[in-house]
Amino acid sequence: MDQHEPDVLSAAQLAAMRRSITSGRGALSRRAMLRAGGIGALTIGGLASLSACGIPPAKREGGAEASDDHSDQEKQISFSNWTEYMDVSEDEKSRPTLNEFTKRTGIKVKYTEDINDNVEFFGKIQPQLAAGQDTGRDLINVTDWLAARMIRLGWVQKLDPSLLPHAYANLSPQFRSPDWDPGRAYSYPWTGIPAVIAYNVKATGGKKVDSVTQLLDDPTLKGRVSFLTEMRDTVGLTLLDLGKDPAKVTDADYDAAINRLQKGVDKKQIRRFTGNDYTSDLDKGDIAACVAWAGDLIQLQADNPDIKFAIPAAGYMTATDNLLVPAHARHQKNATRLIDYYYELPVAAQLAAYINYVCPVAGVGPELAKIDPELAKNPLIIPDAAMAAKSHSFRSLSSKEETAYEEKFAKLIGA
Repeated sequence: MDQHEPDVLSAAQLAAMRRSITSGRGALSRRAMLRAGGIGALTIGGLASLSACGIPPAKREGGAEASDDHSDQEKQISFSNWTEYMDVSEDEKSRPTLNEFTKRTGIKVKYTEDINDNVEFFGKIQPQLAAGQDTGRDLINVTDWLAARMIRLGWVQKLDPSLLPHAYANLSPQFRSPDWDPGRAYSYPWTGIPAVIAYNVKATGGKKVDSVTQLLDDPTLKGRVSFLTEMRDTVGLTLLDLGKDPAKVTDADYDAAINRLQKGVDKKQIRRFTGNDYTSDLDKGDIAACVAWAGDLIQLQADNPDIKFAIPAAGYMTATDNLLVPAHARHQKNATRLIDYYYELPVAAQLAAYINYVCPVAGVGPELAKIDPELAKNPLIIPDAAMAAKSHSFRSLSSKEETAYEEKFAKLIGA
């Protein structure tokens, strides 16, 4: 984003976020959301807070200045996270990895599941951040687009690399250097969220479906195909199928992908664009093949052996949820130590075994196998080298670009 560009969301951006919150990845990328069948609509206040966050240009570039750190005097951390995004004991009375961290370090963790979606959460903390005040949180976990926005606004503290030996050594290569935080100076990923192709082998008559070209052109799938209402996932996969890199997308590339998808709509190959409701349609076979989120598929496959997935030869899209230390947090050092702790292999394995998302910690396989051999073999949790090499991310967009792209996408999907 240009340094002097107002950081106010357009109607198209807000509409895209509403889709994500009410039915998209933001609504169903966590196990609790899958169990509950979605979440309620975002409050108007949350969207209003995000849309109106105009900030003086002087605060725009880079992270926050180092604030007074009270870690040595106050052995505590306040950590905000998503629901069901932390391991829990069998009796559901404790959080084993957090308890072990406190036992080892003496640092008590106030753990709060107060993130239900990115926009609503940002609405809670934006007023304090804009005023240069402590949010009352030392560590937060937000999705990549919001992490990028907060870093750009200067509302995130730079991490001390001397406190991150395990994180630096064990971070998977595919997550090491996003364009919004090169070298991970301000963030470390908690999980990866891939978008791949899924199909119901009973509904396809035994046929494997493994490319966007097949989704859009195979006549046996006509009217039984769905794509996602998340622009970066649907357009990103289509770009890859066209031989274009989403990390370097141009306006011309984007238009070509939209036109390719529009043809699928016009000839009724695409049944519809969906949020999280594709899961029930795929399970029943009403949708034969679709673009899907990997985290959902692990849950679906546990109950229905007909659900299969494929990684397109052209590649797949991956987003991340990321740990950040907000500006003016009181316990930066303690929070950084907690980040590093979750990159220790046994700890990372224990977390991955519970939450079932892509683990960003390289080398965790043997430790996970001690807990659950089947999970350790699942490439949707631990991608092998070949799969990791096919992972792609959508490049950061300026507010102007995002508005234009979302407007075109909304027209495509009829939103």
